This record gives sequence, C-alpha cells and structure tokens, in this order.
Amino acid sequence: MSTEGAGELPATVADMLPRMAASQPDATAIYFPTKRRDADGQLVYTQVSYRELDERSDRIAAGLHAVGVARGHRAVLMVPPSPELFALTFAMFKAGVVPVMIDPGLGIKGLQSCIARAEPTAFIGIPKAHVARVLFGWGRATIRQRVHVGGMGLGGTKLERVEALGAERLAAGDRPEPTRGEEIAAILFTSGSTGPPKGVVYRHRTFVAQVESLREMFGIEPGEVNLPTFPLFALFDPALGMTTVLPDMDSTKPAQVDPRNILEPVQRFGVTTMFGSPALLNTVGRYGEAHGAKLPSLRRVIAAGAPLPGPTMARWHGMVPATADLFPPYGATESLPVACLPCRSIRGETWPHTEVGAGVCVGFPVPSIEVRIIQISDEPVPEWSPALELERGEVGEITVCGPMVTESYFNDEANTAKAKIVEQSDDGRRIWHRMGDVGWRDEQGRIWFCGRKSHRVVLDAAEPGASTLFTVPAEKVFETHPAVYRCALVGPQRGGAVEAALCVELEPDHPARKDAQAWSTVEAELRELAKHQAEYAEGTLAPALGLDRVRHYLRYDDAKGFPVDIRHNAKIGRGKLRAWAEARLR
Repeated sequence: MSTEGAGELPATVADMLPRMAASQPDATAIYFPTKRRDADGQLVYTQVSYRELDERSDRIAAGLHAVGVARGHRAVLMVPPSPELFALTFAMFKAGVVPVMIDPGLGIKGLQSCIARAEPTAFIGIPKAHVARVLFGWGRATIRQRVHVGGMGLGGTKLERVEALGAERLAAGDRPEPTRGEEIAAILFTSGSTGPPKGVVYRHRTFVAQVESLREMFGIEPGEVNLPTFPLFALFDPALGMTTVLPDMDSTKPAQVDPRNILEPVQRFGVTTMFGSPALLNTVGRYGEAHGAKLPSLRRVIAAGAPLPGPTMARWHGMVPATADLFPPYGATESLPVACLPCRSIRGETWPHTEVGAGVCVGFPVPSIEVRIIQISDEPVPEWSPALELERGEVGEITVCGPMVTESYFNDEANTAKAKIVEQSDDGRRIWHRMGDVGWRDEQGRIWFCGRKSHRVVLDAAEPGASTLFTVPAEKVFETHPAVYRCALVGPQRGGAVEAALCVELEPDHPARKDAQAWSTVEAELRELAKHQAEYAEGTLAPALGLDRVRHYLRYDDAKGFPVDIRHNAKIGRGKLRAWAEARLR
C-alpha cells in the first residue's frame, strides 16, 4: 500500500485499514448480530478481526479485477450492514473501483434515476437487489459485470468465487496498484429530502480529511467501540481503529427501532460511541427515561440529520455519565463535519436563545473549515466576490470551504453550478460549497442554523412586518409549548398569494390530538407565543421574527406523524406538508 512514514497521514482511505490491521490484528473489527440466541437468551454475534477484514478485502480487491471490474469502474453497491459490506467497501477502495451508494428507501423511480445518472459498469448486491435490477432494468445500458452476495445468483459471479479468484492472484504476486489521493473514492447520493438526489463525488483525500477531522473533534482512539445506526457512518470505524457493533434493526426505519436492541448492546459491549438520527434518539430516549436506563460506558453520542430537540437532549443526559455528551455535528453529505457544539453547552448556554427565536447554535467551525455567510440567492454564483459576504448578525446562506468539502456532483453540471462557487486567489483556485442552509454568525464566531434556504417562507413585502420567515427560529419558539411534539412552518398559496401556516404535530398522549376544544386552547396559546416573541427575545440574541404574520395554525392529525426523509426519519417533508395545508385551506 502506501510508502509513507508511520507518523504521516495515509494518502487514501484504502491505506487506513491495513495500518490498523498491522497495529491491532486480533482486535475485533465487527460484531454482527445473527438471528440466533444462546442458552441465556442473549443474541449471538459473529466476530470479524481486523486481520480477517483486511485480508478478506485484499482477496476481494484482487478478485474484482479478475472478473473485469477494473480501476476507475463505477459499481452500484447494494448490500445491507454486514461483514460483507465492510469487506466489499474497503476492497473497492483498494482496487480503485468506485462504489456508488444509493439509499434503497428512495423507491424504484429514485433508484432508477440515480443509477442512470451514475452510469455504472458493475452491480454488486444481495439477491433482492439483483431481482429488482432485472425487473426494473436498472443500468441495462451500462452494466456489464454482476457480483452476487449470498443466494443462488442471477448470472454473473458469486462473491465467494470473486474471493477465490483474488486469492489465486495474490498467491501469484498480482496485487492491485495503490490508490492515490486524487482518485475518486466513491459516489454517495444525497437523500433527496430537499430536491432530487445528487451524486456527491468523494475523492480519497476527502475521506482522509473527514476521518482525521472526526478523530480530532471527538478524541476517538483505536480500541473504542462504536454502535452506528446509520450504515455509511459505520464505514469510518475501521479507519479509526474502532470496533463496530452492528445493531439488530432496520436501518431504513430508524424511528421504528426497538429501543432494547440499542440499549442492550451498548451495555453488553461497553460501547463508547453511538451514532443515531434525532428520530432514533427520540425513540430510545423516551424508552430509556421511562425505564431508568443507564449507559455508563458511553463517552459520546453523535447525532445527525436534523437539529436535536431539547427534550431529547435532556433524556439522554439522564442516561449517560456526567462526563459524556451528545454531539450534533453540523454538515452535509457534501461537507462533513463543518461545526459542532456539545449538547451540554447547547442546553446551558445557547438553548435559551433558541427558544425565543435565535435559531439553533451549531458551534464554531472545525479548524480546517472556513465558513462565510453570503446573500441569499436561488441563482448560481459562478465566481466569488467580496460583496457577497454579509456582516455578523445578518441571516444569509451558509457557505463552506476546506479539505472535507466535495467539489462536484457526478454527471450533473446544473446542480454543481448551483451549489459551488469558484474563488481565484493568490493561493490558487478554491471551491466554496453552498450548504443550501440559512444562518448567521454571532460576535463570538459561532454559527446559528435557521433552516433550509428552500424552506424559507417569502410573503408579500407590501404588507407590514417581516417579508421572509425562516423555519427553524420560528418553530423552536412554538415547540416550547408543552403540547407540541414538533411543528413546521410552510407557505401555502391561497388566493394567489403565499400565506404563512404552522403545521402542528402534538405530543402522542395530549388530549388536543382528538379533542377540538382542547386544540382551540392550544392554538390560542400558540398565537400568544407568536404575539409576544419579540418581547420574550428582548435582551437575547434572537431578533424579531415576524411571527405575527403566521396566519394559520393547523393541527396535523395523521396518526403516522409528519412525513419525514427516508434516511434519518428526521427531516420534515415540507413540500408534502405545504400541499396538505393548501388542501386544508381551500
């Protein structure tokens, strides 16, 4: 692999696993849950050591080349969390094959569109994925090699055969050439929660920068134990030298997890780090609070997908040691991490400002990232200009630049042009990524998140009051009401004009969910909150939000709750809510 010195950063993410395997060969890399239970009723786990994972990925890397999946080829990878997923991913990194990763929850049309855009030449998946590939014609024009993981196979080559062919090549001294930092490492499709999914191009150097930033930010050390409930995050573990405990859950439905399947392995394996979406943490936190659960081994809980609600933070702080915390790093598929503020600091320092309309503080930018707040625009900005940047305290669009920032979307010039700004300087050409979020920077330099740019509600400027309402600052004011589980500010069109409406999802057991009179009381109290927000915010960081222009308060009474994104079950489907509100207001 790499010829760099032991103290230097590896050139690629492909180099990281061999390094860890050399330093801790017999340490467990993966605990994978089977469906069996032992005599004591405990779930039986399969164990894979670092040496086994490294050697198996070597064999598969050589085997992929043997069956014609060559360096630079793009291969759709549809394998659920498992030892095979880890071995295949690192094998592809070592072989220079580019995994194309698409969330299966996007649905048939979404998957078909993403695969067509990626133009893969190979498809690696479990039997169910191959059946869908054949039935729906995914990649029919471009896919030439097929690898089957488990099952009988539908033509192509079984993974066992790939591995055997690779072993023969390695025995003959035929190893893949080392990958380089500038090579494309993967194409990761966004969740599509705020628009069509886009294929984010990751280079090996981007992954390396991400891994090192996460290591430094959280103080992660080899030998720690992680329980990741989101598959892509689990793939960082071998590079960080962590043991992965894969939970017994459907990773496509985090909000519906059985809390016991999270709490039990944390306690059993002495898990030090856990990764979860706010929806999963809400489900587990409510159960843990009700049952007095304690998780003494946890040092950190990393949350991503949406801002954490205050009650969720409080519940988890009741379960973890006083020295541990929740960390909601701010970032996106295109750039992660950007900033982070521990939840104990959020609750103690910034949450009082959040509850009166300042937005959610996401903390200071990480050391290797630059953040600039620029004028809000829905148009492409081809080149950087100093005139774009706003003063501290002004709400604008968040842009970022640094080694973790990706530079393009694959085969998608239109979306790349909308999301990237080129800056020419004496130091060379730099790419700024437009996060698609709005926010502001305070006098200390902290970033405050105010929601997605596309979700802002723009009203008639001719009427008195604020003409643009930002979602997160407004919603956090209303969510202080004890009856409100969550809410969403949307802008339905009515009579040819946009009007502000608040969609409200009530707490599960609140009487106002079914009783019209109780709801009328809650609605009146929400209107009072809106009326007095500026008064409450006096002396805080929060500005006047124009909440007096929220005209409609709508109880959302679908038993399933708000529509949410597929990946994290936490991002609210505001487009669907806006359409629902328009129908209600006709």
